[in-house]
Amino acid sequence: MDGLTISWIGALVGLALAIILILRKLNPVYALFLGAIVGALIGGANLEETVNVLVNGTQSVMGTVLRVLAAGVLAGVMMESGAAETIAQAIVRKFGGSRAILALALATMIITAVGVFIPVAVLIVAPIALSVGNKMGISKVALLLALSGGGKAGNIISPNPNTIAAARGFDLDLSQVMLGGFVPAVCGLLMTVWVASLLKNKGIKVTDDEVPGGEVDMSKYPPLGRAVVAPLVAVILLMINPIGSISGIEALANFKVDAMYILPLAGIIGMLAMKQGNKILQYTASGLNKMTATVLILIGAGGIAGLISASDLSTQVVALIDASGISGTFLAPISGILMAAATASTSTGVILATGSFGEAILNMGTAPLAAAVMVHTGATVIDSLPQGNYFHVTADAMKMTIRQRMGLIPYEAIVGGTMMIVATILYGFIL
Repeated sequence: MDGLTISWIGALVGLALAIILILRKLNPVYALFLGAIVGALIGGANLEETVNVLVNGTQSVMGTVLRVLAAGVLAGVMMESGAAETIAQAIVRKFGGSRAILALALATMIITAVGVFIPVAVLIVAPIALSVGNKMGISKVALLLALSGGGKAGNIISPNPNTIAAARGFDLDLSQVMLGGFVPAVCGLLMTVWVASLLKNKGIKVTDDEVPGGEVDMSKYPPLGRAVVAPLVAVILLMINPIGSISGIEALANFKVDAMYILPLAGIIGMLAMKQGNKILQYTASGLNKMTATVLILIGAGGIAGLISASDLSTQVVALIDASGISGTFLAPISGILMAAATASTSTGVILATGSFGEAILNMGTAPLAAAVMVHTGATVIDSLPQGNYFHVTADAMKMTIRQRMGLIPYEAIVGGTMMIVATILYGFIL
């Protein structure tokens, strides 16, 4: 491997092939591996060197894999215990019907931000949205935009796999990327509420037959005070170091505990607070199952990352941008947009963007935190296309046809685009 430099043409062909195969519905893991193999061979590597490229690439993502698996404990507790449902119901009741769109968007944002995957967050809040929409006469497109836009905003400040991948891709602490996404997330939430409010009388409405039957039995869910313990512990522990660094308090700044320890610890403390310690095996198994697909994609993306890092593609990209006169700052959000659109997944898009273009982005002079936030927000712009599961899960949750669901994509892009533009202006040109 020493001295091996794969042609940028081979790297580009491998990346393009992987994307095409994903669009053709081949399992993303196999698509990524096959793209890496073909790209390495076309780029001048022999069979043995190609294996080494893939092994080195997959080894480079193991740190992210460990943290994603650790996050599964918190995710399993929040989803399986009913804590996420309790939080969602409490937010909607607090805001009432007059501010229904804000309540639905905020509820989805918060339960995504505390570690629930965005498709699961939409599934949790969707029955509430259908009931509220039927009573208030709000259209389905406005309701789903409130859920999806709120989920996007929460996702960029969450301890979910996409944020972990953004942090590890640029050697940052998870808390730094979570904090860095806060202002874009708030702007995304505001844009969601505004656009959804404009759409509330447009499109089909929720019929009586589509409203979930009966009242939700909240007695089977933990009380709100206990439900918020796990996310509060996670947030507090993750924020100690950044707060110490900002305030100049040395004792806090020296508190450097990795998210790999904090997230499962928060999940276990929350589980004990809800008096469900006897379900630790059930909750952790569920969390692990939910993380398995992401971990496999991470490993596949590692193969492509190995191909890119062994090639001179980054050098060529930097030279092209320099020659064009375009600011290199734009490479970060554009790579996030393109990779997430190709895979119809925020987390996979972030993984591919950081692995494929991370070095080139940093070589353009972009600071690691700025790069992470811009790639991350860029990956939310058009990540809900039909080749991904999120598109179909959310359509089913809101009882929409494929055509109706397609009509929502431009509005989701407005929300994601708002967060990306705010992040680019803030981190690319101001800070």
